[in-house]
Amino acid sequence: MERPVEKANIFAAKDRRQVVSHSLRRGAPRSRSPRARLALVAAAVGVASCSHYTPLPLAAAPPLAPSLQSVAPKAGPLTIDDVVALALARNPDLVAARTKRAVARAQVAQARTIPNPSLTGAILPLLSGAGSGPAWNLGLAQDIKALLVYRPKVRAARDAAAQVDADLLWQEWQVAGQARQLAADIILRDRQRQVLATAFQLLRHRYEVAQQALAARNITLVTAAPSASGYQSARSNLQTLEQAQLQARHKLNALLALAPDAPLALSPTVDIPPLDVAAARASLSTLPQRRPDLLALRFGYASQDENLRAAIRGQFPDLVLGGSIQSDSSQVINAGPNIQVGVPVFDRNQGNIAIARATRAQLNAEYSARLATAVGEAGALISEIEQLRAQRTAVVRDLTATRLAAERASRAFARSTIDERSYVDLITANFAKEQEVQNLDLALVERQVALETLLGTGLPSVDTLALADPGTKGAAQ
Repeated sequence: MERPVEKANIFAAKDRRQVVSHSLRRGAPRSRSPRARLALVAAAVGVASCSHYTPLPLAAAPPLAPSLQSVAPKAGPLTIDDVVALALARNPDLVAARTKRAVARAQVAQARTIPNPSLTGAILPLLSGAGSGPAWNLGLAQDIKALLVYRPKVRAARDAAAQVDADLLWQEWQVAGQARQLAADIILRDRQRQVLATAFQLLRHRYEVAQQALAARNITLVTAAPSASGYQSARSNLQTLEQAQLQARHKLNALLALAPDAPLALSPTVDIPPLDVAAARASLSTLPQRRPDLLALRFGYASQDENLRAAIRGQFPDLVLGGSIQSDSSQVINAGPNIQVGVPVFDRNQGNIAIARATRAQLNAEYSARLATAVGEAGALISEIEQLRAQRTAVVRDLTATRLAAERASRAFARSTIDERSYVDLITANFAKEQEVQNLDLALVERQVALETLLGTGLPSVDTLALADPGTKGAAQ
């Protein structure tokens, strides 16, 4: 029941003086009977227990902070763990998703509410005939069928609330993993940019020297071509990295509800411990008990299973029990029980049973598919990490040789014992090998973070899942 608060307030504030003067003119109100007073008290209690409308205006401006200091002042750059904590606290999608918990709790409360009995009554004044007074009747009835499906519906609502909690925890895992991934990418790309910037500066210098010599006709176009090609390639690589870096920073700011251009200083250390591949592979067997998305599907399946139970109980004919008392116009009073039974000729709830059973089968298949995908994705990432580690070992061995060759080429070129093309080729090969190692480091971190997000390593535990009721834990077993 809703009460128009605005109109009530306006009425209370309008013409108070006129109301008071009118009461004074008419004199003091007459004393009311005890029955009237009781009716007024009951009406006041009923109005007070009703829900009241309160406005909830929409946001007038986007909730993006102009700087990190305005929402989370912290001395020094942020570590990856700091970024994850901020993302879990400020991410707009998470903030919105957490409101679903209140909806789920309200649905549980509604499912636990027993339907109200119905009260009927009538007064039939005597218009003509031999009667001596008005006829009247009064009846009270309760829907019994609603009580038969009460327990399955409550269990279904509790399992649905637990599914909301599990889905929310899985979304928190995704946001935390995305925050770790973006922060690590930005830090590693900053390191990579130092190498690319050094290569760009050196090759630009060689390009400018070669162009000056070409303009003075001291060298040919063929001699100047390697420097120009190396310089343009280095510039392209640097620009591509800067574009990716800017996009990553914009994504991270959006994840933290910051303005796109808000500065965000990050620690230069990637504080992600090395992955234990053997432990990760062993944890795949317990994935169904730890992954929130799998638990959410299991809670959803349990909820639908209870809905099927309720639908099967709904085959029971509609049954309304009650009692009534009535008096005719000759003041003869009758009283007794009433029963109303629905005759299941056409509708035996077979449609709802079929829908509930098909939905349960669909959720069963979805859970199997999700479980296969989860184990498959985690296993694939473990294999990719093992491959990348082997490749990085080989590339690091080659890097030692390219560094030595680049140093020797620099000394030889300074003594004019090698030509421009050989020098540029050896220098460019060294920078390419440095970049290859850093690309492998970036790929390793990306796959490790993705795997840890799938496995829940370092993320909120499922044990902290706030279930709607302790009884729902058995639904997922």
